[in-house]
Amino acid sequence: QVQLVESGGGLVQAGGTLRLSCAASGSIASINAMGWFRQAPGKQRELVTTITNDGSTNYADSVKGRFTISTDIAKNTVYLQMNSLKPADTAVYYCNADVPGGLGSTHRYWGQGTQVTVSS
Repeated sequence: QVQLVESGGGLVQAGGTLRLSCAASGSIASINAMGWFRQAPGKQRELVTTITNDGSTNYADSVKGRFTISTDIAKNTVYLQMNSLKPADTAVYYCNADVPGGLGSTHRYWGQGTQVTVSS
């Protein structure tokens, strides 16, 4: 079992900066990918960014150039640096980890979420 704990959310003004952290713990043999999703009130959860174990990254168009995902492998931690925040970035941000399971399967784990609120 894998546990993910996010931190770093808060209230900032438009144009501000936040850095989110997600620490993974538990029985982790390897992780295929980690990423960040977000969900605003009344909207579906959407992909923000992912990073795979070969270092490849993907970003939603809405955050390209402003957000950066990075990892500290030794600490099993993934970060999300968020710059030039906009009110549209307001959401609960969820960390995820894709972990290999048995028989070629993959298990997706989620953190509890951390609130990011950007005021104008």
